Amino acid sequence: MSPSSGRMDGRARGVLFVLCGAIFLEGIDVAMLNVALPSIRADLGLSTGMLSGVVSAYVLGYGGFMLLGGRAADLLGRRRMFLSWLAVFLVFSGLGGLATEGWMLLVARFVTGVAAAFMAPAGLALITGNFPEGPQRVRALGVYAATAAGGFSLGLVAGGLLASLGWRWVFFAPVILSAVILAAAVPLVRDTGAPERTAGGFDLAGAFSVTGAMLLLVYGVVRLEDPGAGRAGTAGAFAAGLALLAAFVVIERRSAGPLVRLGILRSGPLVRTNAAALLFIGSFAGFQFLVTLYLQELRGWSTLQTGLAMLVVGVDTVLAPTLTPRLVNRFGNVRVLLGGLVLAVLAYALFLPVGADWAYAAMLPTMVLLGLAFSLAYGPLTMAATEGVAEHEHGLAGGLLYTAIQFGTALGLSAVTAVNVAVLGGGGSELHALRSALVVPVVAAVLGAIVVASGLRTRGTAGPVPPAEPVSVNASA
Repeated sequence: MSPSSGRMDGRARGVLFVLCGAIFLEGIDVAMLNVALPSIRADLGLSTGMLSGVVSAYVLGYGGFMLLGGRAADLLGRRRMFLSWLAVFLVFSGLGGLATEGWMLLVARFVTGVAAAFMAPAGLALITGNFPEGPQRVRALGVYAATAAGGFSLGLVAGGLLASLGWRWVFFAPVILSAVILAAAVPLVRDTGAPERTAGGFDLAGAFSVTGAMLLLVYGVVRLEDPGAGRAGTAGAFAAGLALLAAFVVIERRSAGPLVRLGILRSGPLVRTNAAALLFIGSFAGFQFLVTLYLQELRGWSTLQTGLAMLVVGVDTVLAPTLTPRLVNRFGNVRVLLGGLVLAVLAYALFLPVGADWAYAAMLPTMVLLGLAFSLAYGPLTMAATEGVAEHEHGLAGGLLYTAIQFGTALGLSAVTAVNVAVLGGGGSELHALRSALVVPVVAAVLGAIVVASGLRTRGTAGPVPPAEPVSVNASA
């Protein structure tokens, strides 16, 4: 490999292919399932609540275990975590395809989400570890981010095609793909260093408290989508989650070998990156959900037509690995990311006056701008997630990023659903409810742009995150 030129040898390209294949697998798996939900409901006779639970179970597993998964990659070995949880992903995706009852799908999707929570941050850490800092890493991360985003947009079309053959193929196709990736990963992927050693062993108390906190908080967010779920239960989930999160902070401050070094959160760029990721992905998740409702329920389009309508967003698959790295090298992550968020704001704003009989030509500018927004934003978010973070904490940094993405997805869906249901409940028409809910993605993208723009005041490249000061076991929390 030639770090200065960004050129890769055959083995480096093979490693990149394997790691990109895994993140593509995660994206396409989620998107294909979303398109196949009506077919699953019709075949298994699932209630609306059970059908929603099939999606929520994955989000619970992914969001609940992501932070633990990121730290486990640093402590137990990135290659080990990547390969073992890729195998778990393969097995439980297949079990989902064999499900004959709703509860079987719930279990399969929850464990698949847990597997992704351990696999994704390990994959990102392997990318940064296998490619030296500079043009080569920028290029590798650009391809990686483009593949992740492209997996979701292409998954919409693939899901429509596979669902037409039978919804079970939506689960079996990832089994085949993950088997190929696993077979290639075993000889190609290597750890670049020994796992981090901690003075006090593995922090079990921290692991249980943070995982419980994430599960409860994600569960609380998911409950917001259902007005009939009960405010007391939702408030209780949030309260319990925040209490466990506070306990986790106390545990980490007193631990000799903390699961998460709290000093990493003192990095302004890292905090801004994760906040921007939450808002950017949340805005798109909400928008994509509303567009699906509009095209299929108001316009009567098929799942395949809906997927094809969104396909142009996948232009980032071409632009992100080619154009974005050049822009990042010239202007830096922050400016390129800001440009992506500004384009997202414009894209959502153009869709606000959507009509009951809009021609696709009227929707096309929004789809094109969203593709450009993803091209400019997703890659820099992935790059900035580990920028200035010590090499041995890249798994943790990846876990933080993907946790933000999962919370953003859940919040975006819950927010647009809540607004849509509230307007319908107040006597508004479906189109009026849709237009009202479309304001949410606009606001989220504007907030994301403000967060990123605040980073422009900081000049220069941030150095490594300063180490946390040691805290005595008897210190006050």
